[in-house]
Amino acid sequence: MDIDNLVHMANRIGEFFQTMPDPEAARKDIAEHIHKFWEPRMRRLLIAKIDADGAPHMMPLVREAVLAHRAELQPNPDWTAHQVHAV
Repeated sequence: MDIDNLVHMANRIGEFFQTMPDPEAARKDIAEHIHKFWEPRMRRLLIAKIDADGAPHMMPLVREAVLAHRAELQPNPDWTAHQVHAV
């Protein structure tokens, strides 16, 4: 999975939510969107990118959203791909 593409996708989400008048609500909504629509592997890579170099090409609002809601976005370490098929 291409991390640059993930950052670009996260920034597109941020562009949509940055128009909200309440930045805290925008950060919450960005995190909720990423949690709902991104698979755990994608979320794990995004968090790792921020940890590795601060994700300099990521919108500050998106970076703040991921960091503020990291616990909710962090995939369960016991999660495996085969569990998707068990549902």
